[in-house]
Amino acid sequence: MVPENLIQDVFDHVAAQGALDVGCPLGVEGFYAVANQQVTDCTAQIYEPIMVLVLQGSKEAQFGDRMIRYSAGDTLIVSHAVPVEAAVVEASAEMPYVALVLLLDTALLRTLIGEIDSVAQDLEASHALDVDAADMALVDAVARLFQISTDPVEARALAPLVLREIHFRLLRQRHGGMLRQLMELDSPASRISKTLSTIRANYKATIPVADLAAETGMSLSAFHEHFKLVTATTPLQYQKELRLLEARRLLLTGKMSVASTAYEVGYESPTQFSREYSRKFGLSPSSQKPATAQAAR
Repeated sequence: MVPENLIQDVFDHVAAQGALDVGCPLGVEGFYAVANQQVTDCTAQIYEPIMVLVLQGSKEAQFGDRMIRYSAGDTLIVSHAVPVEAAVVEASAEMPYVALVLLLDTALLRTLIGEIDSVAQDLEASHALDVDAADMALVDAVARLFQISTDPVEARALAPLVLREIHFRLLRQRHGGMLRQLMELDSPASRISKTLSTIRANYKATIPVADLAAETGMSLSAFHEHFKLVTATTPLQYQKELRLLEARRLLLTGKMSVASTAYEVGYESPTQFSREYSRKFGLSPSSQKPATAQAAR
């Protein structure tokens, strides 16, 4: 059960920052507050490793062939940087979507993994993006972090302690299986995480999948299996997602032509780029309006 006063306090803070329907950073690094007064269009993006605690309203994320809905009292745990399409689906001026978002600190998680018991079923039933009801201990810890974040002195002194508690509690959540796997240094989840870093650092280049598999020490078939389990896609499709999302960002600046954007993100053919961009975003890159023009509509 989410405390009513927490919902109102978070909404009021976002409103005071002039960040309704946008969201804003809080006084603790990697911690954000979100408040939407209306539903949103489905948007493609890369989710970094995060926790989302929904206080009110609902959001949906399409992850591979799974549609995941997270609502008031739920926590979304994302263990790896994965492509999703997400939208706020329940929000209004009277009942806005309100949430707190925390970027996960993998170094901190690794210091804590030895403090919890391993969970045998993790290898069988874990996903890189999963949702479940948060226990009250986790809700209480996140609420305390929000209150601390509004006072710079308390944030400096107390936030590290509360962040440690939150990360500990996330590792113990029933739906934190992939997060626990990731913390095991030589696990498939950990190896795929390194592969994702390689692809993201070199997304403009042609990277043979066999080389990626060799980097993990897996056979090609095992690599494909574990990569799909973690990301719900293939290595080539993952790279394409990165290219197209970066292309959209560049086009929204209004500073680059379609052809220049295509070459900038690694495409050799502007025609192929336009075709794949249109298929992904539902409009051609030449008709993509700069962000300022979009905001005015």
